[in-house]
Amino acid sequence: MAEWSKKRETMQHYDKIVDVYNVQYCEEQVAKIKAALDNIDIDLDNIVLDLGCGIGLLFEHVKNPAKLLVGLDSSRRLLEMAKRQAKRHPSMTVIRGEADHIPFRSETFHTVLAITLLQNMPTPLTTLHEVSRISRDDATIVVTALKAKFTREAFTRLLENAGLTFTILRLNGKLKDHTAICRLKMEK
Repeated sequence: MAEWSKKRETMQHYDKIVDVYNVQYCEEQVAKIKAALDNIDIDLDNIVLDLGCGIGLLFEHVKNPAKLLVGLDSSRRLLEMAKRQAKRHPSMTVIRGEADHIPFRSETFHTVLAITLLQNMPTPLTTLHEVSRISRDDATIVVTALKAKFTREAFTRLLENAGLTFTILRLNGKLKDHTAICRLKMEK
């Protein structure tokens, strides 16, 4: 019950702040997106998931359009804004769903980005297990975690417990998140 309460609280929070989302979060989110994209390759035949896509900021920063770029978020109002972004790009779409019950088949995505998501999840480990499930064996997974909610050690432990191999990037000290580029370990 506490899990659903946290989810509902998070959805309601983002639904309420949608009108000021850009002012509050845009600059920081774009910096995180650019840092992530500077450290990974997205090929034209890739299927990419922006998990917790918010208003769809990632959509305008992907240099090479993937075969399909999917944004998933639980906030109805944020997704309304993301849909406007997605309409500009035929390979982009948005879906309402939950990050710890991702509505896709196993081994679907070549790339998954979960930027500033984990602190909103009642059980971040469950979320990362779902990310692993929907990722292909050779997938690239980008995960960030707010430094105010996760120490570097706690973030590292979480990624290890999720069965991910990873490199934590040393980025601009102004960013409020730890950022990791991850891969699945050999056995799922």
